[in-house]
Amino acid sequence: MSWVNIAVPIVTLLVGAVGGFFIGVFYLRKQLEKMQNDPEMIQKMAKQMGYNLNKQQMQKAQNMMKNQKFPRR
Repeated sequence: MSWVNIAVPIVTLLVGAVGGFFIGVFYLRKQLEKMQNDPEMIQKMAKQMGYNLNKQQMQKAQNMMKNQKFPRR
């Protein structure tokens, strides 16, 4: 019975970590897909990273985002 007290928490931890990873990847992918069509979100992200994009840089960033493929698994 003592092996159950050890195995259950370990299995629970592994399932939670794997599930959290896939939920995080799904959320990040959705955010990037939204950002492709919203220049304000790109500008906001750039400002959070300490950059101030001009129009030319913004256009280049949008083109890069549109050319990026987000594969479905």
